[in-house]
Amino acid sequence: MGLITLVIFVGVILPSLNSLPCERHSLYYVYTALSKPVNVPGIFEFTGMGMLDDRKIDYYNSVEKVKKPQRPWMQEKLPQDYWEKGTQSRKSKEQWFKVNVNILMERKRQNNSDIHVLNWRHGCEVDKNDDGTVKFVRGIDEYSYDGEDFLSFDDSAMQWVAPVPEAVQTKRKWDGVPILNQYTKGYLEKECVEWLTKFMKYADKELEGCSPPEVYLFAKTSDHLSDHLSITCFATGFLPREIDMSIRRSSAVVKAITLINVLPNGDGTHQARLTVDVPRSEANDYECRVNHRTLQQPVVRSWEKDGLIVDATPSAAVIGGILGGLGGLVVLIVVGVIGFICCRRQGRRLLNTITYLCL
Repeated sequence: MGLITLVIFVGVILPSLNSLPCERHSLYYVYTALSKPVNVPGIFEFTGMGMLDDRKIDYYNSVEKVKKPQRPWMQEKLPQDYWEKGTQSRKSKEQWFKVNVNILMERKRQNNSDIHVLNWRHGCEVDKNDDGTVKFVRGIDEYSYDGEDFLSFDDSAMQWVAPVPEAVQTKRKWDGVPILNQYTKGYLEKECVEWLTKFMKYADKELEGCSPPEVYLFAKTSDHLSDHLSITCFATGFLPREIDMSIRRSSAVVKAITLINVLPNGDGTHQARLTVDVPRSEANDYECRVNHRTLQQPVVRSWEKDGLIVDATPSAAVIGGILGGLGGLVVLIVVGVIGFICCRRQGRRLLNTITYLCL
């Protein structure tokens, strides 16, 4: 399995957008640890990064070993003590990840000839009401190993879910520590929301605004089968990030967007694309459906109705957007994803106990 495949964690299909307000905000953290160093510029054995509405707000790697602000308002609003304690916390997590990568390699009977990757992603999402108050929407606390789901927390049931046999041992161990599950639920529903609300106030102007997607279609001969076409639907320039996008045939969904397909543009907006290989004779039977909070109704376009010329080269604007998307993917791979904020003294002591509860 290649490095790129390993570092990216599995996305989740996005929910319907019809009833969601424009102002949904999120605060997520993930740690990414490799089983051994790689001789690739910008890729580290361990990284941690905080994301507010998909904007990087802090960053740590195993070479510099310092948690650093990535937004001017983070540096201005948070005291030096915050960064010093955050650095110590991430150093502890770095050691925890080294231990647990080895545990999982042994559990899966793997050796160190290949690179293995352990990810942890957790955080929360809220809806901001007209009066400025926020409502908790969901919390996520999940682990992936070598690009596959390994363990996740069911917030409503307050227990861990093991989708693979190798994770059952960890589930039993962690469910056997009630204080861990209580703390996890409390962090996702309360503490994370408090930090998210605080960061939203700090960022303020940076988080304002919505922008609708521009939708493009194009096709080319498949790289795999000469009698097939690769048809692509490409949406760009939208904000906020959540988008409902699918390629359909006769109203049946053939392929739908996932979080991993939504990438950043350089101007703060986002882009996404879907590509499927279809028989050349059936290409005109397919359509692309895009819905976004900024749209009064979904955009539905088809390769037949739009008069797409088979094997036509996409416009320069579309090519530029796609290359930008690939660049965004590379950025995600290079920086890994996302760490954790230690908040209160009591929470920090508890977190230190939890940190050393191995997988």
